[in-house]
Amino acid sequence: NMAFATIDVTKGITGTIPVANGGTGLASGTTDQFLKFTGTTTLASAAVQQGLEATSQWRLTTTFSNSALPITSNWEQVDTDGYANLGSAITESSGVFSFPATGFWLITYCASYNNSSANDRYVNTLIQTDTGSGYATAAKAFTNIPQSVNGTSTGANGVTSFLFDVTNVSTHKVRFGNEIENSNTQTTGDSNYNNTFITFQKLGDT
Repeated sequence: NMAFATIDVTKGITGTIPVANGGTGLASGTTDQFLKFTGTTTLASAAVQQGLEATSQWRLTTTFSNSALPITSNWEQVDTDGYANLGSAITESSGVFSFPATGFWLITYCASYNNSSANDRYVNTLIQTDTGSGYATAAKAFTNIPQSVNGTSTGANGVTSFLFDVTNVSTHKVRFGNEIENSNTQTTGDSNYNNTFITFQKLGDT
């Protein structure tokens, strides 16, 4: 039988082996990252793209009348019908919502309205964000409620969204509310299903 000699490839080698010679061009790797090509000759370490990392929903539990900017009470994280949040959940205090992690967060707000006595010329649905220097309106949906007939309630929905780059969880906050012309118009809520509600989705790292 022919004997095969073994070669110790570490002897006589200093530095890193370049890609052109079958190496990686790297002295070490980074935990939880992978190797990828950049251009045609160099390998680099990069973070794993995990897709949607976190998502959760909140809803208004109680119906109220007139404007509220912001809505400061009666929010709850959804807790019925098989709901479960993915990753760490958003937290809320007095209508101010805080993020569990930095990243690009897609915020979608759907509000339901009705009026049983008259029309409402404007009903506006708002998302307001704060990056550390005070709240500003980031998104606003305009709608109206037509004249009711024979006292029958008529309604409308307002839906708006905003992509929020949360670079600091201590300073970046969001809140929600409405601007209503007719004080009899109600923003409707329920603790058993999503009526007026918010969806938070972390799309990736900032």
